[in-house]
Amino acid sequence: MKYLVLARVAMLNFTVNLAKKAGEYLRENFGKELNVEHKGRIDLVTQIDRNSQDMIVGDIERKYPLHSIIAEEGVNRASGHDYTWFVDPLDGTVNYVHGIPFFSVSLGIFKDMRPYIGVCYNPISGDLFSAQTGKGAFRNGKKIMVSKTSLLVDSLIVTGFPYSLARLDDSMMRFTRILREVQGIRRFGSAALDLCFVAAGSFDGFWEVGLHPWDLAAGVVVLLEAGGRASGLSGEGFDPHRGDILASNGRIHSDLMRLM
Repeated sequence: MKYLVLARVAMLNFTVNLAKKAGEYLRENFGKELNVEHKGRIDLVTQIDRNSQDMIVGDIERKYPLHSIIAEEGVNRASGHDYTWFVDPLDGTVNYVHGIPFFSVSLGIFKDMRPYIGVCYNPISGDLFSAQTGKGAFRNGKKIMVSKTSLLVDSLIVTGFPYSLARLDDSMMRFTRILREVQGIRRFGSAALDLCFVAAGSFDGFWEVGLHPWDLAAGVVVLLEAGGRASGLSGEGFDPHRGDILASNGRIHSDLMRLM
């Protein structure tokens, strides 16, 4: 039992240190001239994304060579092991390219495909969100909890828009319905940090469609450990591979679901 506890702590500490290491690389290159490529019409990637991912994946492979790794920039190594890493080396690339200091390194670990460890780090603000199943959620070492807001009219919601234009009309109709019933809606451009700020009580809810597992995995662990709820848009159980998510403090979840 003592060995298992130590192993849990060691894995969380390794993940935190790895996020800080990659985050420092992002910080050092922030504001510099970048070679920007397009994965889609508005979906960007830079060499900074790729270098950050190489650093992260390389360290994971050395420390945990049997673990599965799914990372944004073309890594999908399914080993069949209990642990799967979901790696976003730079969540918020568009912000990064435009010199907007709202982005993060996002590292999520699922055990037996259930949320286990989540770490999100913004190296510009210094915000480090971390969580491990059953151990609570933290922002810079201080425990965090979701808000107690129970009415939509008092709720501040955060969202994002899909890269696919085919889904944009539905998203805008949903946006309009929700905007009529809440205090306000914000759009910051990093799903991982959006989830963490719901966990910290700054936002009361979040929804987005067309995401990937690496966008969601870490932030969901932090949210759940802070007392929040995550589901599909219709309330179905959360699945990082589904890509559509509704997250909240739990108190307004049913009301938001009605508007989805």
